Amino acid sequence: MIRNIKNIKSNSDLDLLSLYVESGDLEVLGKLYTNYIHLVYGVCLKYLNNREESKDAVNRIFEKLITEIPKFEIKNFKAWLYVLTKNFCLMEIRKKKSEQVNFDKFSSDCFMESTKILHPIDEDRDCNLEKKLKDCIDKLKEEQRKCIDLFYYQSKCYREIAKDLLLNEKKVKSYIQNGKRNLKNCLE
Repeated sequence: MIRNIKNIKSNSDLDLLSLYVESGDLEVLGKLYTNYIHLVYGVCLKYLNNREESKDAVNRIFEKLITEIPKFEIKNFKAWLYVLTKNFCLMEIRKKKSEQVNFDKFSSDCFMESTKILHPIDEDRDCNLEKKLKDCIDKLKEEQRKCIDLFYYQSKCYREIAKDLLLNEKKVKSYIQNGKRNLKNCLE
């Protein structure tokens, strides 16, 4: 028999919990959860260190309760909710770290600047500009010249250039940026 939330005499966690399990009424679950939103938000804030992510987590944890509560025989809702919230946050942190590791792996594996125009020398060239550019490249310092050649003419990424020239990637990027600036000055 489904009881109405207004007819329930006790607002104890166990009464609300059993009423929710019995009826599946989200209003009952909402009333129970409202008693602990401050706890859930506090735990999320502690682990996620971000107010907006914590607010979002509070909503996602409520959605998780809908499916998780029927799976367990819960004796102490507050303690169970605390553990569920903590585990949720830890999974979010792991997911973020995994995404960051994948991003770092991808971006440092073979990073190249976008093919979009980043600098005037990246624009389409006419024949006169090609000749001037070649002359200006010949005037660059050796490291800049080699890096520019490998990057633009041989389409190698920073990592490949660093390996070929026995330099670190930051040095390669610096040589390319300085080379581009020197080429721009030379062309003007």
